Amino acid sequence: MSDASDEERAERRLYSIGLILSVVLTVASFATVTTGILPRGWAIPALIVLALTQIVVHLRVFLHIDLTRQKREDLQLLLFTVLLLAIMGFGTLWIMANLAERM
Repeated sequence: MSDASDEERAERRLYSIGLILSVVLTVASFATVTTGILPRGWAIPALIVLALTQIVVHLRVFLHIDLTRQKREDLQLLLFTVLLLAIMGFGTLWIMANLAERM
């Protein structure tokens, strides 16, 4: 019984840390844009870094994807899905821009 409660406590602690990190990263992103703390040239790279950090936090804490063998396959599946969505999204933008140019 003690092992189960210790495991549950560790799981809740991990979720709490993930929630706090997610909120901090989200607030930092909004603060970067709304307050103008950083110059425009630095704000966009800072937002990209904050977004990538938040993606890593979500993958690790909430989706439990790490670099073990089984989880690596899940990560490859997720990355392939992202690649397909990116191809479809950028392809659509490219076609629409081309159509707008021809009109």
